[in-house]
Amino acid sequence: MNIKKFESNVQFTKYLVNKEITERFINGTLDSSLDEIAEKIVPGPKPTTRCCIHKERFIIKERAKNAIEPLKGNNIINILPDACDECPVNRFMVTDACRGCLAHKCQEACPRNAIFIVDHHAYINQELCIECGRCHDACPYSAISDVQRPCVRSCAIGAIQIDENKKAYIDDNKCVSCGSCVHMCPFGAIVDKPFILDVLKLLKESENNTKYKVYAIVAPAIGSQFTNARIEQVIAGIEKIGFYHAVEAALGADIVSYHEAHEFAETVEELKWKTTSCCPAFVDYVRKSFPELMEHVSNTVSPMIAAARLIKSTDETAKIVFIGPCTAKKMEIKQDDLKDAVDLVITFEELAAMLDAMNINLEECDDSALDNASFYGRLFARSGGVAEAVKQVVELEGLDIEYKPVAADGLDAVSKIMRLAKAGRLDANFIEGMACKCGCIGGAASLSHGPKDVTQVDKYGALSKEKNSIDAISIFDIDCLELDRKYNK
Repeated sequence: MNIKKFESNVQFTKYLVNKEITERFINGTLDSSLDEIAEKIVPGPKPTTRCCIHKERFIIKERAKNAIEPLKGNNIINILPDACDECPVNRFMVTDACRGCLAHKCQEACPRNAIFIVDHHAYINQELCIECGRCHDACPYSAISDVQRPCVRSCAIGAIQIDENKKAYIDDNKCVSCGSCVHMCPFGAIVDKPFILDVLKLLKESENNTKYKVYAIVAPAIGSQFTNARIEQVIAGIEKIGFYHAVEAALGADIVSYHEAHEFAETVEELKWKTTSCCPAFVDYVRKSFPELMEHVSNTVSPMIAAARLIKSTDETAKIVFIGPCTAKKMEIKQDDLKDAVDLVITFEELAAMLDAMNINLEECDDSALDNASFYGRLFARSGGVAEAVKQVVELEGLDIEYKPVAADGLDAVSKIMRLAKAGRLDANFIEGMACKCGCIGGAASLSHGPKDVTQVDKYGALSKEKNSIDAISIFDIDCLELDRKYNK
């Protein structure tokens, strides 16, 4: 692979499966048995992570099967049941710090009588425990440990639940498809639906872009990926896969910042405060958790949708594939009022596997021209960037309105900000909502999830020839685009 280091064996395994599927599609051997794929990826003879080589291969087969025919269901985030079995299942345990005190507050707090005392020491009957945590809160010595599963701990909105068999499952009524659990599961048991095969078929059936043209829309977070090559080489590599042209979603961001600024100016006096709408996971969170506040959410489409509609307004044969770090985008394109815009979504992780399967070395690619997105359009990739982009339009357009933004960085922060807003205690009138820490560059399907250098995004933005959003969109007729949404509240 062009990127030499994987963060974990989970990411490496995902990469190997996607690469193998791509290679077999290209070579016409995709109909070979799943056993053959599993044996190639897990040659053995000894297991590396599971109890036996047979289980490791079985799970690889399940991954490959999901890549060929994604799991059924409306959610694009799913759990492979057979892969979810190695995590500790007893959340609350009494440690040696227990003093066997006279009060027995833990026992009194338990609603299921699951705590009993033996030899002056508290014990928890795990058959009766419902993991309510009341004993943990009641213990004066903090002697009861709380060991949450990584997937549960990663979900800031409580969408990951544990069933009666101690298996994890996803509550679709809460899930916003942010993918945090996908990234955090140490055994790779949680997966997002892959669409690599669909993209390969779309490209093949275009007959080298003669029947229709297949465009790639690339998220501005690309500036923090593939750092071994210049961004112009990355764009060239994407086009070598078979795309007619790669377009920056940042151009759509320029359109969105213009539209959101004017929408804000027109409505904030009546509504008191507004939010952004570029992050589909954030919008979905507000819809599910604060439906009464949906009128405050901008009705502007996301940069992905704006860029796609711009392309389709100039090329009626266009097919669109979005490439980015976001799993929620795979859910966004299924929404009834948006599904005309983008045909398919793949992630940066999936892109890396495709490039390597096709032996495309980014460092050896000639440069391909970037589009005329502005510095501010590219800033959408990081936390605070959307707020800055809207601010520059407010100032350039001379909009006579007070603009006081706040950036909610990650769903934990989003939850706090939205509760303040609901209580009428918000010290701002414009909320930038991002489900992922650091913004899109912290997306679940990024190639790197370590500490983010947000200056990389600013450096990428500085490469732009256009320094503001107004100049970037001046040559386009954006009035012909459908940029307004009507949310299902």
